[in-house]
Amino acid sequence: MTKLSVNINKIATLRNARGGNVPDVVKVALDCESFGADGITVHPRPDERHIRRSDVYDLRPLLRTEFNIEGYPAPEFIDLVLKVKPHQVTLVPDDPSQITSNSGWDTKANLEFLTEVLDQFNSAGIRTSVFVAADPEMVEYAAKAGADRVELYTEPYAANYPKNPEAAIAPFIEAAKTARKLGIGLNAGHDLSMVNLNYFYKNIPWVDEVSIGHALISDALYLGLERTIQEYKNCLRS
Repeated sequence: MTKLSVNINKIATLRNARGGNVPDVVKVALDCESFGADGITVHPRPDERHIRRSDVYDLRPLLRTEFNIEGYPAPEFIDLVLKVKPHQVTLVPDDPSQITSNSGWDTKANLEFLTEVLDQFNSAGIRTSVFVAADPEMVEYAAKAGADRVELYTEPYAANYPKNPEAAIAPFIEAAKTARKLGIGLNAGHDLSMVNLNYFYKNIPWVDEVSIGHALISDALYLGLERTIQEYKNCLRS
């Protein structure tokens, strides 16, 4: 079964825009779980413009499902993850000034760096995932670096899906087959939505987990959070 991890960064963005604690990030995360989410994803950035380090510490003892922390492996991030010990850490190649992730790792060029970082997390018993483009070579070098999983960066799929779904999914199928051949797990995320998620799932049904935030929270403005999570879960069924 493909798991749905809800990225709650946008909830924190809304809270931070006004100050105070409305909406309550921890309560929303727990509600997502009760509404059917299989996990919670956060991406604490250095400027804390959405998820704060304190949020990460507050969430860890209360979550009942899988906790995934994603981010660039700067020393402060590595320290946070090793202290919190989530179920999964996802490494992304973000510059601190980026609004959102917009590319995968060049795992070949960064093999030595990634190997060193992944070894720290693997030694701590934390499942590791590396954010990569739909490129078999990038998947292969993520595996060589010691990643337990790769997360396919799906923005190009989402952008091309309305014009030509078959062409949009093709490179992702090849990358996913490479991951399966190498025996590593497969995640996916970025711009997946109710429009394109089911087609992605039907073509790559062995994907372990999808991480979705922006589209899901946007849909919840109209449908409500509980119904939205159920609709996304329905997209992960044949």
